[in-house]
Amino acid sequence: MHELSIVMSIVDTVEKERGKQQADAVESIELDIGMISGVEMDAFYFAWDAGVSKTILENTKLKINRPPAKAKCTACGHSFAATSSFDACPECGNPFCDIISGKELRIKRMIVIKN
Repeated sequence: MHELSIVMSIVDTVEKERGKQQADAVESIELDIGMISGVEMDAFYFAWDAGVSKTILENTKLKINRPPAKAKCTACGHSFAATSSFDACPECGNPFCDIISGKELRIKRMIVIKN
């Protein structure tokens, strides 16, 4: 389950940032997890509950955004909604397209508390 390693990486990143900000706690965290990022959301939520236990994120409010997948054809330039990284262009059938969004996996925002 790579979702647990993702959660642990988020915990590590937050701990480092909390230290830089000299914050006492993290009130909320907002994540972008794209629709074709490869993250299984049920497994992520399970890993989140287990991974943040007894950490700075244990009582933190979690918000997750799911950016949709969008691609652009490398041949004709047509932009379209994608369902996977391997979708062919619906205009010209070209199998080579650049993914514009939907593969994100990042911390978008974090609200810390300083006493």
